[in-house]
Amino acid sequence: MKFTFAHNNINVLDLEKSLKFYNEALGLTETRRHEPEDGSFIIVYLGDKTTPHLLELTWLSDWDHPYDLGDNEFHLAFVTDDFDGAYKKHKEMGCICFENPTMGIYFINDPDGYWLEVIPSR
Repeated sequence: MKFTFAHNNINVLDLEKSLKFYNEALGLTETRRHEPEDGSFIIVYLGDKTTPHLLELTWLSDWDHPYDLGDNEFHLAFVTDDFDGAYKKHKEMGCICFENPTMGIYFINDPDGYWLEVIPSR
C-alpha cells in the first residue's frame, strides 16, 4: 500500500483577498474550484505550475470571524530559487512575521495569519 500527497487545506475568511495574496507573494495560481449550487462553500485549489502538490483554500459562507489558529505551530514551506529577491518582495509587502538568519529562513503570514516558511534552494 502506498500513499502520496494530494493537497493541504486551509480555511480562509476572505477568499478573494487570500487568492490575491497567494498569487502575489508566492506565484500560486488557481487550478480548479468547486462551488455547490447552494453557495455554502467554495473550494479553490492553487498550484505552483511545477509540482503536483496543491493548496486547497476553503471559504465557508456561514463563517464570519477569524479562525482560531491556536499556537499556530502548523505551517507550509516553500523553496525559492531567488531567496534574496523573495525576501525583498515579502519585506515590501509587509508580510514577514519571523526571521531566523541562523537557519537561513524566514516566515511570512497570509491574510488569515497562517505562517508560510520560505527556504532557499540548496
